Amino acid sequence: MHEMSLAEGVLQIIEDSARTQNFSRVKTVWLEIGQLAGVEKEAMRFCFEAVVRDSIAQDAKLEIIETPGQAWCMQCSDTVQVQALYDECPKCGGHQLQVTGGNEMRVKELDVE
Repeated sequence: MHEMSLAEGVLQIIEDSARTQNFSRVKTVWLEIGQLAGVEKEAMRFCFEAVVRDSIAQDAKLEIIETPGQAWCMQCSDTVQVQALYDECPKCGGHQLQVTGGNEMRVKELDVE
């Protein structure tokens, strides 16, 4: 389950931010997860809760914002939305797609005290 290491990385970002910005508690974490990132949202929630115990983010609410998958089609030269990696182009049916978005995960915002 790679979500555990991802949750540990999120906690590291939170702790680093707390040191540089001098806050003592995190109330909410907004996490953007791309539809093509390969992250299971419920597993991420479970792992986040486990990782933040006894930390600055204990009891923090995790808000997940799912961003759509996007790709550029080499056949029709258009940017299209895709639901999964290796989908065909919804416009022309081509399979030469280059992912351009929706494969990332990032901490978008923190509500802190």
